[in-house]
Amino acid sequence: MSPPLPQPQLDLRQRFDAIRNIAPFLRGIWATSPSLTLASLGLRLVRALLPVATLYVGKLIIDEAVRLVGLGTVHALLPAWHAGQLDPLLALLGLEFGLAISSDLLGRLAGYADALLSERFTNATSIRLMEHAATLDLEDFEDADLQDRLDRARRQTMGRMNLLGQLFGQAQDAITVLSFAVGLLAYAPWLMALLAVALVPAFIGESHFNALNYSLNFQWTPERRQLEYLRQMGASVETAKEVKIFGLNRFFIERFRALSEKFYEANRRLAGRRALWGTLLGTLGTLGYYVAYAYLAWRTVRGDFSIGDLTFLAGSFRRLRQLLESLLSGFSQVAGQALYLEDLYSFFELQPEITSRPGALPVPTPIRQGFVFENVGFRYEGSEQWALRGLSFELRAGEVLALVGENGAGKTTLVKLLARLYDPDEGRILLDGRDLRDYDLDSLRASIGVIFQDFVRYHLTVAENIGVGRIEALDDRARIERAARKGMADDVVAGLPRGYDQIIGRRFKEGVDLSGGQWQKIAIARAYMREGQVMILDEPTAALDARSEFEVFERFKELSAGRTAVLISHRFSSVRMADRILVLADGKVEASGTHEQLMAQGGRYAELFELQAAGYR
Repeated sequence: MSPPLPQPQLDLRQRFDAIRNIAPFLRGIWATSPSLTLASLGLRLVRALLPVATLYVGKLIIDEAVRLVGLGTVHALLPAWHAGQLDPLLALLGLEFGLAISSDLLGRLAGYADALLSERFTNATSIRLMEHAATLDLEDFEDADLQDRLDRARRQTMGRMNLLGQLFGQAQDAITVLSFAVGLLAYAPWLMALLAVALVPAFIGESHFNALNYSLNFQWTPERRQLEYLRQMGASVETAKEVKIFGLNRFFIERFRALSEKFYEANRRLAGRRALWGTLLGTLGTLGYYVAYAYLAWRTVRGDFSIGDLTFLAGSFRRLRQLLESLLSGFSQVAGQALYLEDLYSFFELQPEITSRPGALPVPTPIRQGFVFENVGFRYEGSEQWALRGLSFELRAGEVLALVGENGAGKTTLVKLLARLYDPDEGRILLDGRDLRDYDLDSLRASIGVIFQDFVRYHLTVAENIGVGRIEALDDRARIERAARKGMADDVVAGLPRGYDQIIGRRFKEGVDLSGGQWQKIAIARAYMREGQVMILDEPTAALDARSEFEVFERFKELSAGRTAVLISHRFSSVRMADRILVLADGKVEASGTHEQLMAQGGRYAELFELQAAGYR
């Protein structure tokens, strides 16, 4: 069963209010390229006057032909040519030909300018979208509603390219309408009123269905994201192995087909209603044209108008009707486009909560005391359960601290708070005795090198994959190679055809894929590239065997000398080398101490250690 058609979410006033988005849109176009904007508008201004000029020249041609026929002196072409009787007619024909060529040339030049301007505007808006998204909080990206807004904003970045041509085309048509209207008003003013009566109902109907179409796309945003997800899952290199092994292709295809059919059915029904009402309301415009045509023909028969006048007026009325229909329909479409622009500009209005305070301090170099968590509590947006609550402990400067605990204990959340990806809902975090929020955010994050368990696999060269750990040093090959050696990734690089210049990952043709363990070594090297005062490894070695993980952590302890370091691992045997181990449970510190002290206490740590050790016996 298909879902019911959407009801308009916005009343008529709100739809017209959405047109306010056109102003920043036009400002953005102007800022993109003033020269291209002026070129497009200038070309359209000249072209807007050509239709009425062409039609009027046509009237003169017909009147001249009728005059020549009435004279009865033109019986043969060549004598009339030599006598100069055809000169005015030929001049008018040449003028009309020139106007036609000029109109076509100006149209192509305007289209060329629009295409360049649209491409530059789309690129500039995409950059602005990425820049603004980079300022938002991590918590924003984990919110499903914001994901929908971001998806709609991203679509509008690419989908509004034709709005530029529409707006400029509307301006051109408006000038042409004025030029035709002047001619009609001089002959029969009431024809303009007839046009308005005939065309306004169609305009209202078009506006109504544009609003319904926007509502349909708005309400189906989650489903559209699901469709995109299913399309990606069913045909991508990342999922190909499991899809083949588990035979999931039919599962994804059928789910995609069922969801896409519902969306198609909703669109089909809306398009059907739009076509029906558009036909009925459009008939009014056609009826108005023929009423006017009959009136003009009657006035011509009566002798009020010449044949050329009839041709000019009938053509003007027909063209004016078409232009007004286009203008009203275009205005309705522009209003509809403005609704979509609301998605884009409302995204730009989102502001992050985690920012640097005015007068924020740089992180001290070196860190002398370390971090202190004082009764810290945090829960994720929309969740009633606390991820951390009443968390208090100290991370001393120069200390290697290990965090252990079962899944959901809050280890990764703690690390995110340390890097100010989140701020606590309760309590506070101190760095060298000052609240973490007193420090400059960029300075804080520049001081921390962290690799999460779900690290990103960049489909770039090896050097770039490592170098992004300190982006300003991306061209420092010596530093990149040093970081690779620290992360034990140099052996991985040695086995690649192009070494550090090898693109890794299968997304691009030249790419070479790596094993999970090799990817992790590249990611660890990225953390060393940072050379921050604080080093954090959050389950970065899950794809490594026990020996390799032990070697990584031994190297980590060795290279962390003089630095504050945090490591998280489920393999308890690997965290024995830490100066101190915190055992987290239910968002709190359950126990703290060295490996020997925790084993002697016989609590959760000792129990879990023995369970793991038994698996190796």
